[in-house]
Amino acid sequence: MSDTDRHPFLSGLSKHRGAQPTCVVIFGASGDLAARKLLPALYNLAVDSLLPADFHLIGFGRKPIPDAEFRTQAAADLAKFSRREFRPDIWKRIEENATYQSGGYDEPAAYAALKEQIAAAEKRAGRPLQLVFYVSTPPTVFEPILENLGQSGLAARGLGTDLESKVIIEKPFGKDLASAVHLNAVAARNFRESQIFRIDHYLGKETVQDLLVLRFANPILEPLWNRRHVDHVQITVAEELGVGTRGGYYDGSGATRDMLQNHTMQLLALVAMDQPRSLSAEHIRDEKVKLLESIQPLRLGVNGDAVRAQYSEGLSGGERVPGYLTEKDIPKDSATETFCALRLSIENSRWSGVPFYMRSGKRLARRVSEIAIQFKQPESGLFAGDARYDLAPNRLVIQIQPDEGTTLVLNSKVPGLEPRTQPVRLSFRYATTYGSNTPEAYERLILDAVVGDRTLFIRGDETEASWRLFTPLLQNWQQQGRTGIEAYSSGSWGPAGADALLAGHGHAWRNAGR
Repeated sequence: MSDTDRHPFLSGLSKHRGAQPTCVVIFGASGDLAARKLLPALYNLAVDSLLPADFHLIGFGRKPIPDAEFRTQAAADLAKFSRREFRPDIWKRIEENATYQSGGYDEPAAYAALKEQIAAAEKRAGRPLQLVFYVSTPPTVFEPILENLGQSGLAARGLGTDLESKVIIEKPFGKDLASAVHLNAVAARNFRESQIFRIDHYLGKETVQDLLVLRFANPILEPLWNRRHVDHVQITVAEELGVGTRGGYYDGSGATRDMLQNHTMQLLALVAMDQPRSLSAEHIRDEKVKLLESIQPLRLGVNGDAVRAQYSEGLSGGERVPGYLTEKDIPKDSATETFCALRLSIENSRWSGVPFYMRSGKRLARRVSEIAIQFKQPESGLFAGDARYDLAPNRLVIQIQPDEGTTLVLNSKVPGLEPRTQPVRLSFRYATTYGSNTPEAYERLILDAVVGDRTLFIRGDETEASWRLFTPLLQNWQQQGRTGIEAYSSGSWGPAGADALLAGHGHAWRNAGR
């Protein structure tokens, strides 16, 4: 009996996208990300018949956990967090090949034991397996994990073949330029770049993936996508919640490191880059790097290009909530920003003179991530200068979450005998067009890593280009301490300085999500 006969729910991927028999090793398997995202992603791929035949799972963590307990806890996590209804029959087929390995991330003996687990999995499969290592741990142990995978020989397994080992590395990839360069060097010492998959889950979201299609598959848009027609661009990544129980972690990071340097810069690169030569991963990533390297250094100090702030007490979701400095585990003199807004200048033939505004923060008015491209208002024409006509600038809004879709604002005549106009919205929503139960970002990204598609992953020089922009800003803020940090009420859209950042150029933040 063939593998696909024994496991029909695992048969689709090897036929469709060429996946090899695979063993996924999750470092940090008892952590929150594994429970909420990684295990549900693997399960939902199985439901969709997208896991490869002969799929094996090994959880790796410091805490000793018997195999049976690991499987039981995983089943409970799936029942709680999976977007699909939990089906014991499907999980049973996965858990047959699910085991757990305990040990320190810096202990060579633990990796020798891991090799034995992998050998046992290959014996059960009756053939060699592709190894995919998912590093889902605190960043402090990224380096020892990469070094031990290299020194144990696991990183070099199958080099140059279809069974070449792969490693997926979670964010944050460094905390500044120096640390990112160092981590890239550690990774390169143990893996080839073709084996490294630096993950940013925003790149797995449907609307983010759709940016290339929207821009380059619709000829009516691309001729307008430049400084001759675009007035400015706004990118908002807003959260309604505060730091919650993550205060200790968040205070060492802040909004700029947590959101802007990675997620938001990826959105900027995709919306502003030039058309790649092809859809190959390297051609797309080449253009992203070119774009990032064309961003001008930020002007620091008073009336500069950056504003930072912390949320204060206010109303959020109809409830009174505390300010950042009174949250649990937050030092009373903390200078960590919970909000950051930037004005960026891209110096190339496409975008010279067009400001790109970015903002991200916690405890804002609503949870929303969007890109808004505002086109220039005609200075002359049939309707210009006539008070009877309410003419708005054309605007294209790409909403990434929570209600994924695209809206185009146009001007239309109001029905009636009077000559009046008003802006109207033409909207498309993924949920109404395609249904609401679409794959989550981690499903797409894990699937791509398994089959070796690096398009939606970040290259080493890409991380360094982004950190090169942000490191001087973060160093400047560190030197200033609390000097210059503003406050904003919880439930608002941020501090007054963020409004002034745009007002100086005749712009204003839009009411994001509306």
